[in-house]
Amino acid sequence: MTARLIDGKTAAEAVRAGVAAEVARLSAAHGLIPGLAVVLVGDDPASAAYVRSKGKQTVAAGMRSFEHRLPATATQDEVLAVVAKLNADPTVHGILVQLPVPKQIDPHAVILAIDPMKDVDGLHPLSAGLLASGLPGLVPCTPLGCLYMAKTVHASLAGLEAVVVGRSNLVGKPVAQLLLRENATVTIAHSQTRDLPSVCRRADLLVAAVGKPGFIRGDWIKPGATVIDVGINRVPTQDGKGRLVGDVAFDEALQVAGAVTPVPGGVGLMTVAFLLVNTVRAACAAAGLPAPTI
Repeated sequence: MTARLIDGKTAAEAVRAGVAAEVARLSAAHGLIPGLAVVLVGDDPASAAYVRSKGKQTVAAGMRSFEHRLPATATQDEVLAVVAKLNADPTVHGILVQLPVPKQIDPHAVILAIDPMKDVDGLHPLSAGLLASGLPGLVPCTPLGCLYMAKTVHASLAGLEAVVVGRSNLVGKPVAQLLLRENATVTIAHSQTRDLPSVCRRADLLVAAVGKPGFIRGDWIKPGATVIDVGINRVPTQDGKGRLVGDVAFDEALQVAGAVTPVPGGVGLMTVAFLLVNTVRAACAAAGLPAPTI
C-alpha cells in the first residue's frame, strides 16, 4: 500500500479562494473590509518570515493588514498597550500576537488582554470554553486546518475512532473538541499514556502533535488509517542547512496509512488560511452579520 498524500497547498488555496470571495461580497454588500493585526516582539527570523507571509496573504484576500513590530527589549506593559489600542480600533477585527515572545513577557497575560471577539488565534480562555461547550466562537487555526484536511478524505467523521497524540492548548485539546463535534470517538494520548503504540493502532484517524521528529512509527498506524501530522521539526543534515520533518516517520507511514499529510506541504499551510477565515468570522460577528459559510 502507498498512502494518498493530502495536499496542503491545494487545500489552502481552496480556503483562501473562499475567503477572497466572501471578503469581496462583504465589501460590496455591507462596506465591510475585515482587518487583521499582527504584533511581533523581537527579531526572531522564523517569526518575522511567518508574519510577512500572513501579511501578504491577508492583502491578497482583499483584507486590511496591520503590522506592529516591537523590539526584543519591549516590556510587557508596552505590549499590552499595543493590544489595548488594537482592541479599541474598529477597523481591526482580528488580533494575533506572534508567539513565542521574549522571556520578560508573560504570554498568558498577553492572551488574556486580547478582546475575545478579536482572538483569531482562539487561545483566550473564553474561546476555549465556548469550544468545549459546543458553542460558537473562534477556534485555533491549526486544529481547523486538521479538521478540513481530514474531511478531504472522509465524507463524514461520525463514528470514526480518532486518536490525538498531544494535549496542548494550541492543537491537541481543541482538535479533540472539534472531532467530538463531528461525532468521532476520541482518545487524547500523551507522554504518560500506557502502551502508546497500541492506542495509536486503534485509530481510523490519527492526529500527531507532539513536537518530536519521527515519533510515530509506521507499525503504530492502523492499515488504511488517515494520518494528520501537525509536527514541524528541523533536523540536521550534512550540508548544515537542516530539513523539516513531522512527528510521523513519513516513509514508514506511506507504506501503511490510507492517507497522510506531508511535512512540509501539509497542515502548516492550512494555519494561515484559517487565520484569514477566523478574521472574516470575527468581522461578521462585530458587524452583527451571519457567520460566513467558508
